Amino acid sequence: MSEVYENPLITRYASKEMSRLFSSQKKFSTWRKLWIALAESEQELGLAITDEQLDALRAHVEDIDFELAAAYEKKLRHDVMAHVHTYGDACPVARAIIHLGATSAYVGDNTDILVMKEALELVQKKLASLLAALKVFALEYKEMPTLGFTHFQPAQLTTVGKRATLWMQDLLLDYEEVTFALETLRMRGVKGTTGTQASFLSLFVGDHEKVKALDHLVVSKFGFEASIPVSGQTYSRKLDSRVLNALSQVGQSMHKMTNDLRLLQHLKEVEEPFEKHQIGSSAMAYKRNPMRSERIASLSRLAMANAQNSAMTQSTQWFERTLDDSANRRVSIPEGFLAIDACLDIALNVVSGLVVYPEMIRRHVEAELPFMATENIIMEAVKAGGDRQDLHERIRVHSMEAGKEVKLYGRSNDLIERILKDDYFKLNQDDLMAILKPENYVGRAPQQVVEFIENEIDPILKAHEADLLQAQDLKV
Repeated sequence: MSEVYENPLITRYASKEMSRLFSSQKKFSTWRKLWIALAESEQELGLAITDEQLDALRAHVEDIDFELAAAYEKKLRHDVMAHVHTYGDACPVARAIIHLGATSAYVGDNTDILVMKEALELVQKKLASLLAALKVFALEYKEMPTLGFTHFQPAQLTTVGKRATLWMQDLLLDYEEVTFALETLRMRGVKGTTGTQASFLSLFVGDHEKVKALDHLVVSKFGFEASIPVSGQTYSRKLDSRVLNALSQVGQSMHKMTNDLRLLQHLKEVEEPFEKHQIGSSAMAYKRNPMRSERIASLSRLAMANAQNSAMTQSTQWFERTLDDSANRRVSIPEGFLAIDACLDIALNVVSGLVVYPEMIRRHVEAELPFMATENIIMEAVKAGGDRQDLHERIRVHSMEAGKEVKLYGRSNDLIERILKDDYFKLNQDDLMAILKPENYVGRAPQQVVEFIENEIDPILKAHEADLLQAQDLKV
């Protein structure tokens, strides 16, 4: 057992794949790749950098001496220079040209963007996988009538599958937001200490075209067509805000969906998976708690709150840069991604194993449907010769009395029995049963499910068909 704090996002919740993206190894090996790209590009543009120096740099990308780097940082009080010296010690022949013309933000900011790009791609893939699982569920239950709820009060019927499309619609918007963040993401590039590229202009003896070419060459080595047009020492922290807001929106959707599932589990209509030996409560052995949905809701709040970090950081930056962003970003950006990664993995597990209880759903529908069918009953009774106004008053009185039976005495809804006994309605039991078929009250819900999936979801799934994930085992 460790004697120091361990982040539960790493030890309990997030995937290994996402955790690796925010590891020290990933960060500092990317710094080295950026130094290599800078040196290669400077050589291509005519600076005196040898192939031997480049080969030495390339030979030591992954073998990082973290203890030596820590010793250097303790001495120098500067993390980038600590790693410059550590890298230089690993390849002394290249020591003189490491970080040539660059400032700390060259490796720091560009690495953050490169890592966020990979992390956004992973989130995008997992959103697609969750949509795929929800598609299966929505299609399977597209025709099963269930009570709709407005204000958590019984409302017009919908279907179990149609309700799932409400969750999918939110996730579709999230997918679009994450995709937009990815498609508009640019590297900081090579901008110098205050964004003027002055150091590089000096290196290339006033040749503006070579300075512009250097910027383009470096970012192109990492798969980008262009860098951000202008920056201070750092890229605008508005970019972080855009990314963390996208993650916040995923969290909002996750929280809403799992709130619905928790309420449905309370109603005993739909349950999240419950394993054979799982314990719901240490005291109440009978309990089946929606612990996965609760965990998603809990982690979603962390991601939503983290969006405020980036908003406050962006709004308080001074001129070309200030360092009060640094410590916050080291925590808020990784934790935002790790939290949403965990939410998506758990949600995929939940949705892939949802248990539906049709008889309980039918029982709830039958308890409320007589009230909802009153207008249809009136219309049929009018056809049988009744007066619409008299029928309305009679069914109003019967409805109030049936409501008392339910609310005051805890008995079943007996509205139908009251109508059958009222000769004025001239309706028999077969007439009423035909009116009370639940499928008569779901409107276009089944068709909406199919149309929504075909038009909106299937194109996304087709684009990701090579990397859709299946339900994964949870860490806890």
